[in-house]
Amino acid sequence: MASNADKASITVYGPTRSTVKGEPLEAQELKKMDTYFRASMYLCLGMLFLRDNVLLKEPLKVEHLKARLLGHWGSDAGQSFTWIHMNRLIKKYDLDAFFVSGPGHGAPGILSQAYLEGVYSEVYTDKSETEKGMQKFFKQFSFPGGIGSHATPETPGSLHEGGELGYSISHAFGSVFDHPDLIALTMVGDGESETGPLATSWHSTKFLNPITDGAVLPVLHLNGYKINNPTVLARISHEELSNLFAGYGWTPYFVEGSDRESMHQAMAATLEQCVVEIKKYQKQARDSGKPFRPRWPMIVLRTPKGWSAPREVDGKYLEGFWRAHQIPLPDVLKNPAHLKLLESWMKSYKPEEFFDSNGTLKPELKALAPKGNSRMSANPVTNGGLLRRPLDMPDFRDYAFPDIEPGVSIRGSMINMSKFLRDVIARNMTSFRLFGPDETESNKLAEVYKAGKKVWMGEYFEEDKDGGNLAPAGRVMEMLSEHTCEGWLEGYILSGRHGILNSYEPFIHVIDSMVNQHCKWIEKCLEVEWRSKVASLNILLTATVWRQDHNGFTHQDPGFLDIVANKSPEVVRVYLPPDGNTLLSVMDHCFRSVNYINVVVADKQDHIQYLNMQEAIEHCTKGVGIWDWASNDQGQEPDVVMAACGDVPTQEALAAVTLLRDHLPQLKVRFVNVVDLFRLISETEHPHGMSDRHWVSIFTDNRPIIFNFHSYPWLIHRMTYRRPGQWNLHVRGYREKGNIDTPFELAIRNQTDRYSLAIDAIDRSQHLGNTASGVREKFINWQLDAKVAAYDDGIDPDHIRNWTWKYPRVKQE
Repeated sequence: MASNADKASITVYGPTRSTVKGEPLEAQELKKMDTYFRASMYLCLGMLFLRDNVLLKEPLKVEHLKARLLGHWGSDAGQSFTWIHMNRLIKKYDLDAFFVSGPGHGAPGILSQAYLEGVYSEVYTDKSETEKGMQKFFKQFSFPGGIGSHATPETPGSLHEGGELGYSISHAFGSVFDHPDLIALTMVGDGESETGPLATSWHSTKFLNPITDGAVLPVLHLNGYKINNPTVLARISHEELSNLFAGYGWTPYFVEGSDRESMHQAMAATLEQCVVEIKKYQKQARDSGKPFRPRWPMIVLRTPKGWSAPREVDGKYLEGFWRAHQIPLPDVLKNPAHLKLLESWMKSYKPEEFFDSNGTLKPELKALAPKGNSRMSANPVTNGGLLRRPLDMPDFRDYAFPDIEPGVSIRGSMINMSKFLRDVIARNMTSFRLFGPDETESNKLAEVYKAGKKVWMGEYFEEDKDGGNLAPAGRVMEMLSEHTCEGWLEGYILSGRHGILNSYEPFIHVIDSMVNQHCKWIEKCLEVEWRSKVASLNILLTATVWRQDHNGFTHQDPGFLDIVANKSPEVVRVYLPPDGNTLLSVMDHCFRSVNYINVVVADKQDHIQYLNMQEAIEHCTKGVGIWDWASNDQGQEPDVVMAACGDVPTQEALAAVTLLRDHLPQLKVRFVNVVDLFRLISETEHPHGMSDRHWVSIFTDNRPIIFNFHSYPWLIHRMTYRRPGQWNLHVRGYREKGNIDTPFELAIRNQTDRYSLAIDAIDRSQHLGNTASGVREKFINWQLDAKVAAYDDGIDPDHIRNWTWKYPRVKQE
């Protein structure tokens, strides 16, 4: 049971309490700021309720209201309050700052500021700063054909939608890396603060260099309730809350209360204290040239939920209670008394004191906001494409494998690509970073440390010098939280830079929903004319399913491709390069692209190299193609098409081809490789898709197709729906069969091994009749032998592990 002292420390009512004391606002300035706050609240209510009579020049009637009341009121006041106070400091200290809105559905608090600052009307000229423009501004909110209730891409000054909670802090940090003068004022909702991604993101200070990076100033907004439950951090004592953030490494400052006059003074003093501290730390580090990790300031702002609403309605709490979360008077369309209450509530803000008769904000209040791009709703960093510059790229062809025998030489594709990545980083030391959850070394990318070490602002041990590669100023961002790494990367590219996330394939599912949200953001940006294109979000997946045999069933899941394939074809791309040179070509393309989510799947182990650089470029340009050197159907109709997508599936499919050519030389086999997954889709469904005529020229429409796929086989069937000869397509892929296996035994479990593929080709080639029965039986016996060897020896037989292509590679003229 909480003590009376604890209860006093967590209530929002009663005298204002703040860590920082002082009254920096003169009486006239205080009055203007509170009037500006009232204007903000009026606009927020207008967005929720009104479609007409926006200045209440006549009595409010039902016909003036929206037919469906949608939106959220609960966090609007706290966000507007914080924004207004930051405006004062932007002007006083000439700050470069922007606002991150973390609370869910908190758009009215942000939109109201963009409108009052004039930015909204500059971007959307029909939403002018007039009564008519305000009417359009109100009507569009949560209205068909209008805008949503988050800080969506249509919102000036936003690079974080907040449609899914938990990423405000990581997005904010991503935006300030390599932006040394930028402050990301970040509002964290107390519901949001309960999420796992948000909890880990508080550790981002351990990676922030005060010399080269900007600063994040979090404001944890404790308004007490979520949809209809108390929030965790709002119901713990002041001491416990302070200890929590001190333990995270922050210096928490508290501003708590509901009386607006004293709260204005407390917030003004506290926010200024935080800005001064940030500038002091940065100056200390930059003057000395010695980076260090300060205990950066943060604010805990405790205000009533739905602050400035009526405290009670019909004997039930509204302000300060969960009923203020969404529409605060939900029955106003049918309840005349509540309609009258809404009217008196809106009039209580005294709109005549802040708007003139035409609905324009009065000049003395307009002057409170900064000018030009100093306005947070106009900061160019929130439209990062304006700041983006193309990368200075080395020629990827210079990194081609030298002196290899295609089809025979075994090399590490990832190790080789890391040399290219190293030089991309070295040429772009302030605009490119590599992100990943503690796997850069494991993923064979350690070469990049020669260009930029791991960023680390924590403590050092002597043994860290032994391969630790730790430094305050680095280019590699590693933390064992996929959420935080992904959030950093998203914030980094949305604010105008470039980067890549590398991850083990089985664990990328941790950020499924984050990637979903980024896809939606990018797709929506395509519809917003003033949004400039940002660099693509690049995800490199390795430690793939077919080489997770040793880690077991839990580490075997290639299903991220299914998640990505569900997204809009306008924004997603998936590549599965079969060897090192194709990997180089694909990575070069991804780094140069904009407004996509590029997913590249490539195993980190050594593999056979198939194509020289010219062949790799041709193959990647086409996305899918016949490998003539691996086929024996030249000038004839094939009897069977053997296709593959992915590096390990390609090797097994090629091995199956050699088995067929060795033992059934009369069988005409065509080999097809797919590197761009979306080439399989019809051209009517995806920009990378191919026509049916093109499909037939590669896969035929009357021959069996044995397709060995990296991921779940159902995805290929879905993508090739209604293709000519679709019934001839037989896909082999991961079928959720796994254990502690050898690599080959794992393939056998899922029928993606060479013997299963060759047997399938025999079974589908009906013209063979029973003539190949003996060969088929031989393949079954060899498959059984391989399984026995795996169980007996714990390793695959040498002829499996060290298989290479044996037929002459004569390219067709």
